[in-house]
Amino acid sequence: MKSIAGRHVNEAIRPIIEIAEKIGLSDDDLESYGRYKAKIRLGAIRSFERRPDASLILVSAMTPTPAGEGKTTVSIGLAQALARLGKATIAALREPSLGPVFGIKGGATGGGLSRVLPMEDINLHFTNDFAAVESAHNLLAALVDNTVFHGNPLNLDPRKIFWRRVMDVNDRFLRNVVIGLGGALNGFPRESGFDIVPSSEIMAILCLSRSYAELKEKIRNILVGFTYDDKPVIGGDLKVEGAVTALLKYALLPNLVQTTEGVPAIIHGGPFANIAQGTNSIMATDLALRLADYVVTEAGFGFDLGAEKFFDIVAPYGDLNPRIVVLVATVRALKYHAGVAREELKEPNPRAAVLGMANLRKHYENIGKFNVSCIIALNRFPSDTDEEIRTVVEAAEHEGMNIAPADIFSRGGEGGLELAEKVVNIIAKSPGKFRTLYQWDRPVEDKIFTVASEIYGAVSVDYQPAARRNLDLIKKFGFDKLPVCIAKTQQSLSDNPNLLGLPRDFIVTVRDIKVASGAGFLIPITGEILRMPGLAKAPAAYRIDIDDHGNISGIS
Repeated sequence: MKSIAGRHVNEAIRPIIEIAEKIGLSDDDLESYGRYKAKIRLGAIRSFERRPDASLILVSAMTPTPAGEGKTTVSIGLAQALARLGKATIAALREPSLGPVFGIKGGATGGGLSRVLPMEDINLHFTNDFAAVESAHNLLAALVDNTVFHGNPLNLDPRKIFWRRVMDVNDRFLRNVVIGLGGALNGFPRESGFDIVPSSEIMAILCLSRSYAELKEKIRNILVGFTYDDKPVIGGDLKVEGAVTALLKYALLPNLVQTTEGVPAIIHGGPFANIAQGTNSIMATDLALRLADYVVTEAGFGFDLGAEKFFDIVAPYGDLNPRIVVLVATVRALKYHAGVAREELKEPNPRAAVLGMANLRKHYENIGKFNVSCIIALNRFPSDTDEEIRTVVEAAEHEGMNIAPADIFSRGGEGGLELAEKVVNIIAKSPGKFRTLYQWDRPVEDKIFTVASEIYGAVSVDYQPAARRNLDLIKKFGFDKLPVCIAKTQQSLSDNPNLLGLPRDFIVTVRDIKVASGAGFLIPITGEILRMPGLAKAPAAYRIDIDDHGNISGIS
C-alpha cells in the first residue's frame, strides 16, 4: 500500500491477461512483456469491427505553465470515472519520452490516484518502441550517408541531405554537429545534427500507420534530400523500406496496460505536439473504438498545438470523429497567464485566476470552430483553495461555458464523476461530425495563415529566406497539398514564449519549412522552437534513483 493525499493506493496490479479479458481479448491475442504489460497482435486488432456508437473524447488544455497542467492525469481519471458510471471505457494515450522524464516535467503516466501502471516501466523504455523508432530512423540516416560514400549513384548532394539522426534524451550539444571526420575511410565531412526521437518522422509515420504495407509505403515516400541538380531523393530510391520497417515489427503493435483502478489503457507512440502531431497512434485509438463505448485520448500541450493537429491531420488520416473536447485548466495556469510569478502560484489569489481566463476563453472559442462541443475540466491541485475553485467555476458559467471541477489526483475516478456525467450528457446532445479548419488543397501560405490567425490570433505571418526557398520547392515538387503541422512554442498562443495570456497584434515568424512527405504533412518551424531540447540546470535526472532491490524512485 502507498499513501497519496491521505488515501491508499493498492499497487498489487492485476495480471495483464485479466485486463485483456475485460475488453474481449484472450491470451492468444497478446504478445506479453512480462506479467503486467503486453502488445496486442495484428490478428486480434483486425478481428474486431469499430463500434458504430463509440464516442471519442479528446482531452486538451489551455496554454500550460512550464510544468504542465495534468492532461494525462485528467485523461486517466476521466476514464476511471466513466468506468465507475458503468461505461465500457478505454484510455488511449502516448508513451513517455526519456527527454521530459529526465528533463523538467518528469514522468508522463499521470499522478496520484489517476495513473497508468506499471509506472516506472512505462516511463523507462516500456516495450522498447522508442528504441525501435530510434534505430529505424538512424538506420536510414546511415544508409543515406553510405550511398554517398560508395560512389553516390543517386547523385545526392551532401549539402542537401535533410535526414538527421535522433536520440531520446535532451542534449543541446548534439543539435549541430560535423560528421565524417577522420579521413577518407570515415566518409565525407558535412554538417548535420540530432533531433529528439518524438520529433522523428519515423515516429510520426508509426503513429499514422495501420499495417506493415502502409509503413513501408510511407517510408518509401520520405524526402531525405536533393541531388546536385535539385531533384528530390526519397526513401524508395534507396530501396531500404523493408529493412527499416523490419526494425518496427513490434513497435507497430499497440501496448496494453491498466490504470490504478484497473481500467484498460492502450499506450502507443509518442510524438511531441510542439514539433510533431502530438497524439498517440491512430491504430491504438481505432482499436480502442473497436473494444469500448467510450475512448479517452489526449493531445499534447495546449489546444493550439496537439488538438488543432488532431483535427486537421490525425483525424482525417485515421477516420476519427471526436465528439467532445475536455479542455483542462488549472487555477495555477490561470494565475500564471494573469502575470503571477511562477514562485507565487501557490499563494491564494482568486482575482488573478479570473483575470487569467482570457487565455482559457480563446481556447474554448477555438474549439467551436471545429464544430465540437467542449467542457472545461478544472483540475484541482493541492494548493488550490475552495474560494479559487468556486470563483473560477462561477466566472466560467457566467460566460456560458461548460465546466466541472475535478479532484482526480487525490480522489481518482471518484473525483471525476461530475465531469464524467457532464461529458456523457453533452455527447448525447453534440453534433455528429467535426469539421477541419482548412482544406488541404489550399495554398500552403493560406493554410499556415489560417491556423496562425484563427487559432493563435496572429495578424500576419512573416517568412524568412529559408522558408521562402522551401515554399518554392514544395510547390515545384507537388508537396503543397499536404496539411501543415506547425512547430511552435507551447508556452504561449504566439510563437514568443514570453507573451502570456491572450497576445494581440503579433506576427508569427516562419524560419523554415520541413517536408515530412512520408508522414504526409509539412512542418513550418516558427520562432525559436528547437527539435532537440536541452536540459535545465537541475534536471529531473538528479532525483531519480534505484535501490538494491531494483525499486526505482524519483519519477513523478
